[in-house]
Amino acid sequence: MNKTKRLTQTMDYKTKQARWVRKMLLLYWMIIAVHFIVQLGSYLFLDYHASPYEFYVGTLIVPTLIMSGSNLLAELAHFKLNRYSFAILFMASTVICWMIIRLNYDIRIIPALCLLPIFSSILFFNRRLIWLSFVLQVVVFFLLLAADGSFRSYLSDFDIVAIPTFLIMSTFIALIIQASGRDLLVDLYKTKRAQQELMISNAIISKMSMTDGLTKLYNHLSFQNFYEKALEYAEQGAIIHLALVDIDNFKKINDTYGHQFGDKILEGISQIITEQITANDIAARYGGEEFAILMFEHTFEEAYQIVENIRREVEKMTFQEKLQIVSVTVSIGLKSYTEEMNKDKDVFFQQADDYLYQAKRSGKNKIVALNHIA
Repeated sequence: MNKTKRLTQTMDYKTKQARWVRKMLLLYWMIIAVHFIVQLGSYLFLDYHASPYEFYVGTLIVPTLIMSGSNLLAELAHFKLNRYSFAILFMASTVICWMIIRLNYDIRIIPALCLLPIFSSILFFNRRLIWLSFVLQVVVFFLLLAADGSFRSYLSDFDIVAIPTFLIMSTFIALIIQASGRDLLVDLYKTKRAQQELMISNAIISKMSMTDGLTKLYNHLSFQNFYEKALEYAEQGAIIHLALVDIDNFKKINDTYGHQFGDKILEGISQIITEQITANDIAARYGGEEFAILMFEHTFEEAYQIVENIRREVEKMTFQEKLQIVSVTVSIGLKSYTEEMNKDKDVFFQQADDYLYQAKRSGKNKIVALNHIA
């Protein structure tokens, strides 16, 4: 069960990661689109020193195709090559960022765009991704520096030292943020787990306080609460029946065979009651050998059939004590709620109890209901 739970948690985590990867890819598409629009607007409406061919081919179309191709490759990796999707994602972001930097290096703030892959990698709480992003930025920076003379001529000696230093400092900041975020997630997980354990413990304690430890049926106190609520429903027109079930000669059984044997009988009868009642009904161990059953939304005939099934199943049940086979029976009083009982709520229970004792006095192993004895 724990293995299944861990597998489910892992799948949920991967699903959430996949959502973030999808969001990052969408962000990169937006960056490509915004860059395209800004470059085109700058050329059309500002003083732009480039021929139409140089601009449309060298500055607009080819770089846009390269950036779009990189992001498209990351999209395909996300759907087809999950194992490499993160690496390809950050490679694509590096290509996009440095392509924009290369085209706009006359804007002094634009090199800061290379921090986007580094800080994006924090989202996935993976130190390797942060270091991968850092290495990619440094490698591309020095490649541009060596291969692109115009880019090199634009940078001062201070820029050549400051940009890698800035990348290193930013990477360590990203690592600190990632570490603190991971610690926070661990603390949140521990807190959530503690809350779940507390909820489970409270649920267990609540159930234990409501049920009888031996029979697993509701206990006397719980039945009283259900009984009061049932009467409220009855006053509003709900159909309710109350059955009181008592084990015949139970004291004699305890005296003859001992209380442990008596406990077996109680467990067996409670199991029969649980099997015969419906999901809407409520059964409780009302006293030592007495059970109470509240039945809802049944006709009288249906309620009677339920308790008759209980009586018959108990009658067929046998218990072995050493070399002896012991059988037991139950007597049952069954009463339906009527409007006349609104004036005195105790009448409902008292009449069911009277029927029970009438069944006892008239020979036991019987059901008495509405003065009908069976």
